[in-house]
Amino acid sequence: MAPDAGAGSATSGGVGGPGGAAHPGGVDAHHHVWDLSVRPEPWIAGPQMAPIDKTFHLSDLEPHAKAAGVTRTVLVQTVPDVDETRDFLALAEGSDLVGAVTGWVDLTADAVADDLAELAAAPGGRFLRAVRHGVQGEEDPAWLCRPDVRRGLAAVAGAGLRYELLTLPEQLPAAVETVEALPEAAFVLDHCSKPEIARGEREPWAGLIRRLAAYPNVTCKLSGLVTEADWASWDVATLRPYVDVVLEAFGPGRVMFGSDWPVCLLASSYADWVAAARDLTAHLDPSERADVFGGTARRVYALD
Repeated sequence: MAPDAGAGSATSGGVGGPGGAAHPGGVDAHHHVWDLSVRPEPWIAGPQMAPIDKTFHLSDLEPHAKAAGVTRTVLVQTVPDVDETRDFLALAEGSDLVGAVTGWVDLTADAVADDLAELAAAPGGRFLRAVRHGVQGEEDPAWLCRPDVRRGLAAVAGAGLRYELLTLPEQLPAAVETVEALPEAAFVLDHCSKPEIARGEREPWAGLIRRLAAYPNVTCKLSGLVTEADWASWDVATLRPYVDVVLEAFGPGRVMFGSDWPVCLLASSYADWVAAARDLTAHLDPSERADVFGGTARRVYALD
């Protein structure tokens, strides 16, 4: 669904439009690629997922990113497979667009630090900036609180990497406990923890977001929201209450735009989500908007 009238379009000054011009181009802090001939994506299942049940290469993203004024991106893991991470690091090494990779290792393994060191020594290893696990798929809502997981998270922090929280609202209490227990770690919340937008539910999600944002070692991606709304009827007005909670809780200096391409294609084109994000942040001053559309991600992922 297209955003509200008047949302505008992306400009060459960066995804934030004129407000983003203070930085050398916009940043898309969250996107994926996959080649189904190389590696299956088991989570892409059912007829409703047909629009993304195909191969997506970086070259498919590039024209959309360029049109939006995006000059750097963060490529994020999709499956729990360290070989995917190796492939992504090599891809980043040969790309002018990808500036950072969020990879995967088994956090519960005994040798997490060694596994991370091996990735750092691989071709393109210098682009590894974060690690993620699909916590949203874990049956235990307190999975993040397990001793073996906490040990793995400490190893991620020890390697100087961020950990990206891919959680559902009911897993936020465990995320809050984990962030509090690991003040030396840096965390990034993906997709605002996937609020129940299609159902119009804001609590307890909003209260938990505020609790999580109280910890300064957490930043948040403004991403993945269109696919949590009704895919056919979402608009900017539907998303605004959720985005306002995130911006007020974290502040623009700890929020970063991400497309979640190509997953976003289930509900929106790349350009329409960019336009919606511009509209949703139109009330910010230019420097705040510049943070959301580039500055925050550049700092968090050391893109400069």
